[in-house]
Amino acid sequence: MAKWLKQGATAEVIKSAAKEVRETVEATLADIEERGDAAIRDLSIRFDKLDREDYRLTQKEIDDCLAQLSARDIKDIEFAQTQVRNFARHQRDSIKDIEVETMPGVILGHRNIPVNAAGCYVPGGKYPLLASAHMSVITAQVAGVPRIITCAPPFHGKPAPAIVAAQHMAGAHEIYCLGGIQAVGAMAIGTASIAPVDMLVGPGNAFVAEAKRQLFGRVGIDLFAGPTETLVIADESVDGEMCATDLLGQAEHGPDSPAILLTTSEKLAKETMAEVERLLGILPTADIARKSWAQFGEVIVAESDEEMVKIANDLAFEHVQVMTRDVDYFLENMTNFGALFLGPRTNVSYGDKVIGTNHTLPTKKAARYTGGLWVGKFIKTCTYQKVLTDEASALVGEYCSRLCALEGFAGHGEQANLRVRRYGKRDVPYASAVAESPATAL
Repeated sequence: MAKWLKQGATAEVIKSAAKEVRETVEATLADIEERGDAAIRDLSIRFDKLDREDYRLTQKEIDDCLAQLSARDIKDIEFAQTQVRNFARHQRDSIKDIEVETMPGVILGHRNIPVNAAGCYVPGGKYPLLASAHMSVITAQVAGVPRIITCAPPFHGKPAPAIVAAQHMAGAHEIYCLGGIQAVGAMAIGTASIAPVDMLVGPGNAFVAEAKRQLFGRVGIDLFAGPTETLVIADESVDGEMCATDLLGQAEHGPDSPAILLTTSEKLAKETMAEVERLLGILPTADIARKSWAQFGEVIVAESDEEMVKIANDLAFEHVQVMTRDVDYFLENMTNFGALFLGPRTNVSYGDKVIGTNHTLPTKKAARYTGGLWVGKFIKTCTYQKVLTDEASALVGEYCSRLCALEGFAGHGEQANLRVRRYGKRDVPYASAVAESPATAL
């Protein structure tokens, strides 16, 4: 039976905060719907302290941002983008169109068609998270999306050079300096100056996540996302410093980012808690990480690897770092996770920034039913059918007619009956089934 050495915030606390966010987002989106560009400008001045006539960056502004980066910065961005693009291309190659003859004269198939326009949100209020540009823009580009636009908030009152460079180098067609609800609202709803998109992707704060949730249906979204979640699964094959570092490395995302240690070793659990306190004394981002750890950090001691798998699957966390003697056991038995990081030589930061897998991942237990952002999220798998012979049409029509009669759909039945009369040369009365009894065999 597992025991908790440390527990996080209660569900009531989390629910209360979510209600306030939901109401704010609802009112803001209604304002954007009503006033368009004027609302976008007012919101940008209020929240981002940026006032512009047009929030789309010019080519000169993009070039100026690129010029502010060193040659080393550019090469580092290129390296990261190459890794993301390579993995995305392998993913795209795994998605195949199909066409099969399922019976003589009947052809069924599907085509994989990219959406026509994608809006990529790149967060950057607290930190200039240029990695999110790689993850969204490149993935959309490899999927074949013909129009890709990006929005990122200003950083210290102006476009963040690294984010702009990453957006441009990744292949964005339009780059806007907009953040928060106003950014995703403008992309989804559209304004006089910004044509709406078909799909919204990318991580963001609680307001961005809630805006995407409320806009879902009007546009597609990648997934429902919340604060960054990290689960470290470990045994005594690693030490407390390693575990504490991997917990706090993600807790710095924000004061509401859950970080949990799940272990079979009470000794390691206590060492990790001590190391967390030591590292919080020297970590430059400790102010944020300390709040996150205090409110949402947890330490769980389980009795076995089997029990750790059960707890981990119940948590269904975004990032799962596995550092045990047998990491493949967790790869083979875990079913609910955003991404796995197997062994001490890798970590969540590699996935976040550079290794090539996508860092836009499910949170709040969404890993029970979806994976993270990938090429397939930008692609619609659309089916088609062809019937090549009179005999095939009449055969399918007779079955269809009787099945329609079972359901009482006379109009549907007549679609089938018409083909039976035309192609099967059978005298079938209008709007009636081929046979009196639905059970009658052909």
